[in-house]
Amino acid sequence: MIARVGLRHDHPEMVDTSRGEVPASEEQPRGCLFALSQPPLMIFLTVIGVLLLMASVHDLFLL
Repeated sequence: MIARVGLRHDHPEMVDTSRGEVPASEEQPRGCLFALSQPPLMIFLTVIGVLLLMASVHDLFLL
């Protein structure tokens, strides 16, 4: 096998820490409001809410 030199993607000159700042972490904690902001979850919760509303209206007014 031939080892290729210089093909690494994490060159130290690409990381800008010259100003003495600590690089921001890529992993940030996300709370439940982040989960509720996702469109598929909101669509699912809306469908469930509409089904519950239709069942309660049916029970109150049609039975």
